Amino acid sequence: MSRRKPRLTQEERHAQILALLRQEGTVRIATLAETFAVTTETARRDLDEMAASGALKRTYGGGASRSLIDEPALGDRGRTHSAERATIARRAASLVESADALMIDGGSTTRAFAHALAMRELHITVVTNCLPVARALGANPNCRTLVCPGNYVAREEGTYGPDTIDYLRRFKANKAFLGAGGITTGGVTDADSQSCSIKRAMAERADETILLVDRSKYDQVQFERVCALSDIDALVSEAAPPKRLAASLKNAGVRVIIAPP
Repeated sequence: MSRRKPRLTQEERHAQILALLRQEGTVRIATLAETFAVTTETARRDLDEMAASGALKRTYGGGASRSLIDEPALGDRGRTHSAERATIARRAASLVESADALMIDGGSTTRAFAHALAMRELHITVVTNCLPVARALGANPNCRTLVCPGNYVAREEGTYGPDTIDYLRRFKANKAFLGAGGITTGGVTDADSQSCSIKRAMAERADETILLVDRSKYDQVQFERVCALSDIDALVSEAAPPKRLAASLKNAGVRVIIAPP
């Protein structure tokens, strides 16, 4: 008599759905229900939750790989994975020392990081192109915050363009804290070319580059490559990377820091 296969956890189903999307581009609810031996309601709920987190694009009767070039606006991104981002933010804030000069780019995770950092009330100087980051750091009376000039992009609540890049190149930082749309064995990627340019400029001007990503960014590829894994010094997340990505990070000399819950 054959043994029944053990039922997958939700996390395992989500990982396999992402693997199917990378191979096929689309998935159907009925097919997922049959593949995982779950009800169509469970398969539909899996896709809804993954779509809400930005892992895929919901379609009629199924799901599709999310766009390589489009991301939700900053405010919308901040409403997903908020607990994970808060965990990452607290751990990342502990890496900052008094008298540090920092660069922080725009994003929902870096915004959470700025709030956590402000609570430490360290004597620091920060250069940022992100207005929510600057506002958060305003709660720290000991923080000097420099906001980059440039073209204001409302959906990202930040400044971008040649003037922003030129301004960043005037400074030297101890650490750059960056977000990203995805990270794979091939490197760090993001959906927007202007954001990628900001990230590269900050990394170039910092002694240490620290990437802040939650588990939903693992093995995700977006439109433009920001940098190779070897160009970052540390990665802070709330969950360990998948084995293949973890091995690549180790080979690239990247320190992986898992934030405690």
